[in-house]
Amino acid sequence: MPAAEGMAGLAKGLAVLEAFSRATPKLTISDAARLTELNRAVARRCLLTLVELGYLTHDGKYFFPTPRMLRLADTYVESSALPQLAQRHLAAVREALQESASLAVLQDGESLFVARSEVLRIVNTGVRTGATLPAYASATGHVLLAGLTPEELESYLDTARPKARTPKTPTSAEEIRQRVEKARAEDVATTDEELELGLRSMAVPVRDSRGRTVAAMSVSAMASRVSVAQLYDEFLPVLRENADQLGRIL
Repeated sequence: MPAAEGMAGLAKGLAVLEAFSRATPKLTISDAARLTELNRAVARRCLLTLVELGYLTHDGKYFFPTPRMLRLADTYVESSALPQLAQRHLAAVREALQESASLAVLQDGESLFVARSEVLRIVNTGVRTGATLPAYASATGHVLLAGLTPEELESYLDTARPKARTPKTPTSAEEIRQRVEKARAEDVATTDEELELGLRSMAVPVRDSRGRTVAAMSVSAMASRVSVAQLYDEFLPVLRENADQLGRIL
């Protein structure tokens, strides 16, 4: 059927586009065939079609993405940005736990909160969309730092200038490294008054289809209301379920 054939062709073309990455910024026909598991003839047709459409350029051996590829990213940013995609999952966390839920990304060594679903309380944690927290002192920060390469983490530790927010704040490079390695090993991070006295937080990674940590989903609560044991027993399963669901569409 022509329709089925057309959709198959589209799927193959998209697979070729997705083969380009930071690790593979240029591809030969053989590279594209290997990475997409298409045969050489099909990979070649896809590559040449993408050149004709202006998404790739060709120097005779290698194929390279062109600036037109940015149009695809612009469409995503304008219509289906990460905060929008995350909102229903954050709302689900809020409803299940009756605590505010947030989504943060790593920016300039800080956790930047890009989405949030609030519960109405007289006393809240004070985090708002657009706010930042130091990565070294926050659960979201430990999760996001755990997603860095060893070289990127060491670069962060070399340039970070930690300041004690409370008596429990980790302020040495070794303390921070231990927290980050623990978050990487356990796939979760918690803080117990390291950021603010009376505040406990838990965060888990949100990973995209390539397994990269692109964000951290978190819940914060007053220590007088939620114990550390409750964070692990009640909060962690809900956070992981919703972070996994979000990651599957990224």
